[in-house]
Amino acid sequence: MNKNIVSVFCGCLIFIGSFAQTDSINELLNEIEKNNTELKAYQVFIESRRLENKSGNNLPDPKFSAYYLPFGANITSEYTEFQISQSLEFPSVYAARGKWNDLKALQLETAYSKVRQDILLKAKLYIIELTILQKQKEIETIRQDQSKQVFDQIQELFNSEQLGILDLNKAKIAWIQEQFVVEQIYTEMQAVLALLEKLNGGNPVIINQYVLENSIEIDAFETIWKDKIVADPFIIELKANEAVSLQKIKVEKNKALPNLTAGYNYQGVKGNNYSGFYGGISIPLWNSKNKVKAAEASYRYQQTNTKVITTTHYVNFKEQYNRYQLLFKKYNEYQVTMKSLNSEELLFKAYMLGEFSFMEYYVELQFYRKALDKMLQMEKEIYQLKARLLKHQL
Repeated sequence: MNKNIVSVFCGCLIFIGSFAQTDSINELLNEIEKNNTELKAYQVFIESRRLENKSGNNLPDPKFSAYYLPFGANITSEYTEFQISQSLEFPSVYAARGKWNDLKALQLETAYSKVRQDILLKAKLYIIELTILQKQKEIETIRQDQSKQVFDQIQELFNSEQLGILDLNKAKIAWIQEQFVVEQIYTEMQAVLALLEKLNGGNPVIINQYVLENSIEIDAFETIWKDKIVADPFIIELKANEAVSLQKIKVEKNKALPNLTAGYNYQGVKGNNYSGFYGGISIPLWNSKNKVKAAEASYRYQQTNTKVITTTHYVNFKEQYNRYQLLFKKYNEYQVTMKSLNSEELLFKAYMLGEFSFMEYYVELQFYRKALDKMLQMEKEIYQLKARLLKHQL
């Protein structure tokens, strides 16, 4: 039993990254992307907006008007007239608005990418949490077995009247506490698993097959940032907003050109009529006033907004990266120290040899167990920080 405890304890000191990297997590994330109801709904929303924007570039409906005038003082037969006409904006408006709609479609796709990455990051954080909880469950199961072994030993000493009831009760409480911890971890795992399945559209997820990548090290900050500004939809969306605003200026400038109308007109009475082509042109005096200036002001705002938000994003990303580096350094120091101590094994041997009372052993043991628990928590934080820093790669 001692050897098993020592082996598991030492194994716990080996970083979770010792697991081999597989494609299982990526496969699960792909499955979530396919099944997630929010993403499905957003895709429908994008299609509806795309069609709505496209419909805004249609020609106006043709107009048909007719007159039949049989009443009045006249010496001729009744008068009739009808006209068919088609109005349209200046042709260059449709080309400019079509490109504007294409840019707005890309803008919607970028917004979808943001939502997608948020959901996939959330899923990956759940996977990390489940993996760490599974690791903790394995550790606590060993601790539970160890506490049971200590309790059984004290029970025998109590039965032989070598120890009092107080020591027996303390050992029993320690064993019960370990049982509760295992049950609590299992409950937490089920709760996180339910959240993960919710992201997967309610479909079941088998988490035991998913393992974390074999390295927690990441590239230098500037390297990651250069990749991020190219691939991160959060930043790409800012550029898309600028492009849409710039194209809006071109649309408004073209809309300041006159609208055109063309058609066919018929007028006449019985045996005497006239027919021919009808044409018209609007004079753009009032409708386009200040619209170009407004579009230009919007574009200047988008440019400034891009700079401000990108700078803020850079600062926040740098702060997050520095936190990761600090935690990574501290974790490595912690790991080396814990590996060299191997104190739980020594404490257990000392207790079995009678060098410690149960309470002395238990108090000392709690110190090292808390240290190991702290290290596992640091592992989780490091993986989660790495996932957030590389979110743009999802």
